[in-house]
Amino acid sequence: MMGEITQKQRAGRNKTLSLEAEEKDVLSDKFLHITENKILLEADIIDKTILADLNAIIDFIPKEIADLIVIDPPYNLSKNFNGYKFKASDENEYLAYLRSWFPKVVALLKPNGSLYLCGDWKCTSALQQVMGEHLTIINRITWQREKGRGALCNWKNGMEDIWFGVKDAKNYYFDVEAVKMKRKVLAPYRKNGKPKDWEGTNDGKFRLTYPSNFWDDISIPYWSMAENTDHPTQKPEKLIAKLILASCPADGLVFDPFLGSGTTSVVAKKLGRHYLGVEMNEEYALLAEKRLMIAETNKSIQGYTDKVFWERNTQQQQQKKKYETKGSLPEDRK
Repeated sequence: MMGEITQKQRAGRNKTLSLEAEEKDVLSDKFLHITENKILLEADIIDKTILADLNAIIDFIPKEIADLIVIDPPYNLSKNFNGYKFKASDENEYLAYLRSWFPKVVALLKPNGSLYLCGDWKCTSALQQVMGEHLTIINRITWQREKGRGALCNWKNGMEDIWFGVKDAKNYYFDVEAVKMKRKVLAPYRKNGKPKDWEGTNDGKFRLTYPSNFWDDISIPYWSMAENTDHPTQKPEKLIAKLILASCPADGLVFDPFLGSGTTSVVAKKLGRHYLGVEMNEEYALLAEKRLMIAETNKSIQGYTDKVFWERNTQQQQQKKKYETKGSLPEDRK
């Protein structure tokens, strides 16, 4: 039996999104419920959240509809997802779990589509193995997860992986210009007296750089960020924004089979893409719908402004300078 997310007493500045009792009926009306065992029409599922167990409905979703699939499955860790308890197992059992649904998810990908599969160090070898059985692996992204518990007899875990695969290695969408990063130049170089590969602004010297497969500019959602929820493994909007902008064309469809509190669908909506998500936990699906409702008027993504990704804290520093010259800094930026 799935429990409800407990309402917590929070400090006044805590922005963690919560659900009010009177909101739930309204938000639950937005779910897509599959009551008949028949193939759905594409028009029925565009921009929807399906409240269901993935294994129960995957066969009814039309094949080859997604330009991009983002998968953040349960890692091979014992974890309580609001009443749904996923138990760690040995590698063979975890491989069997992945193989029970991964091929069916791949079948939903367009011939020129891309798929990203998230994991930690313990399960990354299994993810690579299963992806390699069905797709061509293009790269492995490692991103710095600055939160994490210290360990007395081991290194603190401060990173996660994202495996990038495609159906056709000679024909897939990738827009590198959309995911360049704005970095502060510490040692500006000039050629013939002119800046080389950087520009000077009132806020400092910056250059746009090509993205690598190591990302050290991601902030995990926490209490002072409006995107934060009580989901225990919520991915940052900025991280998902990079995947979508790079690998899904405008007006394309992004599919997330383990939607959680909705980050993939929310970011797709903010960036002008269509979305489809599957989530089995009603409380998380309700949070997703609330975030989608907020995204109708608020398109902001922390760390992404004016179509540019900023290094962690850099953008905040530039905004602080502007407020210091114009007036007081907003409370949430101090």
